[in-house]
Amino acid sequence: MESTGSRQVVMEIFSMIALHQSAVRAAQRSAFHSAIQPATHPVEYQGWSYHAPGKQIPSYFTQLLDYASSDMSFAPRAKRVIEFAETTLTWSIPNVTGICKDCEQKGRPCGFSSQRRQAFCKHHGSSVKVIAATSSVATFVVLLLTAATALYRSLKSKVDEEVRLKIEMFLKAYGTSKPTRYTFSEVKKATRRFKDKLGQGGFGSVYKGQLTNGVPVAVKMLENLKGDGQEFINEVSTIGRIHHANVVRLLGFCSEGTRRALIYQFMPKGSLDSYIFAHESDICRELLTPSKMLEIASGIARGIEYLHQGCNQRILHFDIKPHNILLDHSFTPKISDFGLAKLCAREHSIVTLTAARGTMGYIAPELYSRNFGRISSKSDVYSFGMLVLEMVSGRRNSDPWIENKNEVYIPEWIYEKMNTEQELEPTREMAQDEKEVVRKLAIVALWCIQWNPKNRPSMPKVLNMLTGSLMDLTMPPKPFVSSPGHLMPRI
Repeated sequence: MESTGSRQVVMEIFSMIALHQSAVRAAQRSAFHSAIQPATHPVEYQGWSYHAPGKQIPSYFTQLLDYASSDMSFAPRAKRVIEFAETTLTWSIPNVTGICKDCEQKGRPCGFSSQRRQAFCKHHGSSVKVIAATSSVATFVVLLLTAATALYRSLKSKVDEEVRLKIEMFLKAYGTSKPTRYTFSEVKKATRRFKDKLGQGGFGSVYKGQLTNGVPVAVKMLENLKGDGQEFINEVSTIGRIHHANVVRLLGFCSEGTRRALIYQFMPKGSLDSYIFAHESDICRELLTPSKMLEIASGIARGIEYLHQGCNQRILHFDIKPHNILLDHSFTPKISDFGLAKLCAREHSIVTLTAARGTMGYIAPELYSRNFGRISSKSDVYSFGMLVLEMVSGRRNSDPWIENKNEVYIPEWIYEKMNTEQELEPTREMAQDEKEVVRKLAIVALWCIQWNPKNRPSMPKVLNMLTGSLMDLTMPPKPFVSSPGHLMPRI
């Protein structure tokens, strides 16, 4: 332990080193090369000598050596300080050195709190334990996510393979009557790598394309497949061999791995909904004149009649709505999107479903509850009636922007207009015969949406009503209230 005089001498050395700092950093003994005056003999002390030819010993250095004779342990320290610029630092805050030495003896790290201005011993390995615990949890989570991802991919791969085998078995059993099968590379080429998107459907996107023979087509990529590929099978099995003027024609398909596409004839006028709800698009509603609406309604009715009675098997569409009615260059309507279709024998008029299918607003009540009746071809008649009501009013069947909030339900609103002989579109100038056409369409549609399926007409009767005279039609009961006193008029 150094005495008080030793510490003072050390402080003098620090001052001397500060005065000659540049020389000390240059090289050994350089601290004094520039500080002493000429001398002719070396300085010797305790076996250590300093010789600087032509230099003289400074007085403070001589005093330092004199003091060194009283403290024999000081010489080596002074030699190291002068030769190697070795310094010893001590804490200005009391007890720091002692506490840290005590921590070192206990094998624990020493810490210092700037707030308490006091040293303390850290708990050995506490931070390591926290880091180790955090790392363990993170590793477990990563391993769990990796395992879950691997399991999901394995199950998905297995399901995809089962769906692929199911579709291949169907196509093999379907025979040579199926449309042309294309590879995915051919589909990409036909659509120019899916460059021109026409729209978005319930099961995927539709793109414009062109076959190698120059025929324009619409390609629907089934992107949002659910279940076991039944949507694809429904489309191919229903319209794959149907040729009717009011049903869109399926020209080909693609089934390659998990990629599936349906290739239809291209309809240049798009879908009917863009003309009905013209305020939602750039298309003018004036194109839908009363006579054009009657032609479109009659064409849709003929297409549905063909599906119900003209095919080898009865086809129930279950998703008749304006979006699924496509128009060719002459506004001829064509029914499309058979992803929800159901096949049944022609002699069976009743079908069984495990769940409701279709689009809200167009789904018949019996599809929600069997209390309204049994599911049959009359379910498509209901959807057709809702479509016609939207077409004659230009409003969606649950349109919220009708002036009177009590008349939001479109069927009720139209029924009251018809019952009081008011015009549906008073701002639109129409001739008397055009007004009669609109009234006829509305009355037929109200018959089609009767809640009781037995009160709805079949599609052949609907066609007779559309082509017949307005004078032959009677107002139906309110379609939103059961009225057993009213029966379907015989036409």
